[in-house]
Amino acid sequence: MKNKIYDIVIIGGGPGGIGCAIEASAHKIGNILLIEKTENHSNTIRKFYKDNKRVDKDYKGQVITLQGNVDFFDGTKETTLDYFNDLLDNEKIDSIFNTEVEKITRNQETDLLEVHTSKGLIQTKNAIVAIGKMGKPNKPDYKIPPSIKSQVGFNLDRCSSNEKILVVGGGNSAAEYAYHLADQNNNVTLVYRKPTFTRLNDLNEELLNKYNGEEKLRLRMNTDIESLENEEGKVKVLFTDGFTVLYDRIIYAIGGTTPIDFLKACGIEVDEDLKPIFDKHQETTAKDIYVAGDIAFASGGSIAIALNHGYHIVNNILRKRGEIFSFTENFSK
Repeated sequence: MKNKIYDIVIIGGGPGGIGCAIEASAHKIGNILLIEKTENHSNTIRKFYKDNKRVDKDYKGQVITLQGNVDFFDGTKETTLDYFNDLLDNEKIDSIFNTEVEKITRNQETDLLEVHTSKGLIQTKNAIVAIGKMGKPNKPDYKIPPSIKSQVGFNLDRCSSNEKILVVGGGNSAAEYAYHLADQNNNVTLVYRKPTFTRLNDLNEELLNKYNGEEKLRLRMNTDIESLENEEGKVKVLFTDGFTVLYDRIIYAIGGTTPIDFLKACGIEVDEDLKPIFDKHQETTAKDIYVAGDIAFASGGSIAIALNHGYHIVNNILRKRGEIFSFTENFSK
């Protein structure tokens, strides 16, 4: 997949993402890539549905007519997973698993979208965000005392300046948090549990080392955190190397992302309820970036609606190309 330019990159391997992939493949839209952060597609169904649990096409009495090429109907956990397996196996769709997507940007020279992942940069003409609304940032195993939770964050929303801040993590988000906070006149330390960085892009690694060399921030490598305590309103951090340091604030960037942070990182505008803004074709305010599935539901939504999102998105991409959206033949389960 290196240096390959995709026509569509789909982020999220649930029903919304699968529906988009199958619809795009059915209409021969070009090179398609499905990216999923877990080890397989349909993780919610695999992880949270008990064996033989019923999987409904519709949601709470809704009756939805499927418009595209996926003819889904009620079944069990097992029949649903088998069906999605068959669909993906029979189509020419690239897929990568165990891969986090950090953000989507546009290359101003090529006008291509660049999908920044934990495994490198991927270029595409269109991107579809089909992630769940319940995504959460990864949290540490040790306890965070309730009395200091207001000083513990997973993004930069509550950060200001002139604070002593510890950033935890070794990925690109951690690096970007660290040097951004350093630029805001904060005293910043980045702690990473490994002796060297293994997931940084070249620019972030170069900037981190530059800032460290200029003493704008401090890198604390091969060190982890053992515990947190409240000491007179400060965050007391006990490191595994035996040192104890007081901080005003601690920011975790240890994987995972909240949907709102991810949407902002992709340039997608949100409304006053922090929901993505998109048109009738599911296209967001960021050109050529679409939303599908749970992230696009105002409240609850069904698998059928998520699958129909793929139909509307592919329809719009073909419309932009000046192609006629052909009559669909459903793939029956």
